[in-house]
Amino acid sequence: MLERLRPSAEKSSRESRPARPSRPAKQPKPAGVGFWHQPTLLNLVADVLIVAASVAFAWAAVIALQRLPFYPLREVHVLGELSQVQRSQLQGAARGVVQGNFFTVNIDATRQAFEKLAWVRRVEVRRQWPDSLELRIEEHVPVARWRGVGDEPHLVNTHGEVFPGSIDLPLPLFSGPEGTATEVLARYQEFEGVLSKVGLHPRVVTLSAREAWQVRLDNGLLLDLGRDQAKLPLSERLARFTEHYPNAIKRSQMHAVAVDMRYPNGFTLRPARDLKSSQS
Repeated sequence: MLERLRPSAEKSSRESRPARPSRPAKQPKPAGVGFWHQPTLLNLVADVLIVAASVAFAWAAVIALQRLPFYPLREVHVLGELSQVQRSQLQGAARGVVQGNFFTVNIDATRQAFEKLAWVRRVEVRRQWPDSLELRIEEHVPVARWRGVGDEPHLVNTHGEVFPGSIDLPLPLFSGPEGTATEVLARYQEFEGVLSKVGLHPRVVTLSAREAWQVRLDNGLLLDLGRDQAKLPLSERLARFTEHYPNAIKRSQMHAVAVDMRYPNGFTLRPARDLKSSQS
């Protein structure tokens, strides 16, 4: 009996053991996950290629258009009358920069080339259909000479800008620190308006580094105005001079060569000998 029961016990022990979990079967790799099966990426690459091809085609078209003999530039028209700029200067500038045809000529480079000419302040360049350019040139209009910029003569235009040049005209002389030409011009116009009421005119206007003003009049008289101050502005000093100077000269019977206007309530006259001793 015991021998017959043994196999049954072994069988029951094997049946009581837990079953081992089975390994999952490998799933096959889905088809169509490579580069050529991604529509979004393919569309992006195609767009980039189209844009690059369009740029290259446009560049080639511009180069080809420049080489074609179509719409060549034949004339350059200068509007207005010029008093200082010579025709030979304009021709030289045009030969060096006016290149290409009506469509491809570089307008900005043309303008800059003409603005480099002496006495030229500003230039406007426009295309004139079908084969010409139109230039409108603004010349410098000098109002004074400027002292203090190297050895080359310089002038001041109506905008208070300093530019190299010389002219045979009786212009006033300005001087001052660099960048003050606009201020000196404004003061000159102010002085001229006040002094002309008594028949005098400024010939030399000087602004020192300490911002002090001196004016040499057309009769040789030197006005020492000093610095402009809120409590004692230059306009009040000039008004005092024009109001009292003629009577002061009559009473003193002095040949004054300089007037010191830096006092708050009056001025002093300096004869020639005092001026020489102060300069020595």
